[in-house]
Amino acid sequence: MKIFSLILKYSTKIWPNSSKRWMSDKCPPLFDCGPDLQDRGICAIEPFDPDKCLPEPRVVIVGAGMAGLSAAARLAQRGINNLVVLEAYERPGGRIHSCWIGDIVAELGAHWRPENGATHPVYTISASEDPPRPGVPGVDPPIGLFNRAVGGKMSFPPTISAYHKFRQIEEEAAKIYCLGGNKQQGSLINFMSLRIQQELHEYPEEQQHDAARVMFGLTHMLNARCGDDTAMLCADHLGCFMNMPGGEVRVPLGLVGVLAPLLRQIPEGCIRYCKPVNCVYWGTSQKSGYRATVCTTDGDEFPADYVIITVSLGVLSYYSDKLFCPALPASKMDAMRCLGFGYCNKIYVEYCRPFWFWHKGDLNFKFDCNDLCSRRDWTRGITAIETVPTSKHVMCVWVVGQQAMVMEGLCDRDVAEGITDLLRSVTGNSCIPYPATILRSHWTSDPFFCGAYSYDAHCGDGTAQRALACPLPGPSEPVPPILLFAGEATVPGHFATIGGARLSGVREAERVVQLTLRFKGPPLPMVQQVPTERTCY
Repeated sequence: MKIFSLILKYSTKIWPNSSKRWMSDKCPPLFDCGPDLQDRGICAIEPFDPDKCLPEPRVVIVGAGMAGLSAAARLAQRGINNLVVLEAYERPGGRIHSCWIGDIVAELGAHWRPENGATHPVYTISASEDPPRPGVPGVDPPIGLFNRAVGGKMSFPPTISAYHKFRQIEEEAAKIYCLGGNKQQGSLINFMSLRIQQELHEYPEEQQHDAARVMFGLTHMLNARCGDDTAMLCADHLGCFMNMPGGEVRVPLGLVGVLAPLLRQIPEGCIRYCKPVNCVYWGTSQKSGYRATVCTTDGDEFPADYVIITVSLGVLSYYSDKLFCPALPASKMDAMRCLGFGYCNKIYVEYCRPFWFWHKGDLNFKFDCNDLCSRRDWTRGITAIETVPTSKHVMCVWVVGQQAMVMEGLCDRDVAEGITDLLRSVTGNSCIPYPATILRSHWTSDPFFCGAYSYDAHCGDGTAQRALACPLPGPSEPVPPILLFAGEATVPGHFATIGGARLSGVREAERVVQLTLRFKGPPLPMVQQVPTERTCY
């Protein structure tokens, strides 16, 4: 069912040599050392001597979800390649989990929200790649002016020319794809993409990127105006091309496609899959003289100067006493108690034929807590039953609360019977068939997640999220931070979102960068830390 599998390359237990520099021969950083430190990175001590670079700190990242991958990619982008990402599963993404069922990509975890897509921190991962990859949408331009996703405004002449070229292509497509017209050119999107690529060859090389952004961006806006589902539109454009008999075929990857730009930035071999963490020794429980040591369940040990924790709030709450040595302080535990961790699951059901076309009525149901209170089984927790807009055979059922946990313990047959009974009851149609296939999530019973998302249970001002995000040791301690915390539960105003997870990963990566600048490399051993004044990290 999984979209893709990754070839795992296990390496030795030995950590890279501590003398490794930021300018590594094996994995060169994204930016070269140079006189402009703001644009080219932070590795040069002397701007005109690129060979003099700061020693790299050792960074261990626990979890390869959006937060962990964002932190690793940002560190690599800033020149820190002495890192390792430990992931308990055999796949990246965490609570981003896209699977195939029927004719759709089912998002078992996080899903697209189309509002404010142009400024969304996850949407811009792909939109801001330079040069843009074929088929990747750019940021929606404002009326009359065109801006790059990065780099400011575009030059005026090529953007105006690209706009008029696109309108000509649009007129050509309207004639070819009119009702009853000849469809030998293939699908509309393929035709327009081919024509745009042909027109781009007429531009000078320095103008092609801007013209491509304008024309492909207008193409995606056209799709939205045609009534296509915006969420699936975003996911489809993050697909890939595969060589198959008959030509190239676009394969939609779903939300998991946003991970590709991050994975491309992380040095090869830094992500270790199937590596559940057993314990993180830090502070007074140092092992072998390192500031921290991360031990996995298979016996491997990873020494570190900094450890970025990106596990879910549920895992932190349930396993904090076993996961850390020494245990987390009372301030962290109090912050977790102020936050809730929701139980939410999705069930995708596939039918042999779309019964909702010949059934009269709308099958997109929304339920509140009182609508199904008369039911005595797990279906009381269903909040929505919706048809998938781009599918003719698949529906999605949302289950929340304790009933979501109960549902996970049932077999597929019992789940199918419960959904069918509810559909027959609310529609009055006793002929609704049983589904042919069921695909569902199990976030609550999964020991590496223990739930689906966080929410602010008691404090509404973001105090709990900020307290959870505070590093250990804290700002008032004489020792530089060792444990850094990231994840959607650590970002006020963005909790329960993949955007929040990404922002938190970048935040903690930048914290490591600033500490490295301050200490001119890895932090000094604890016994040598004699600060003269209080410093905020």
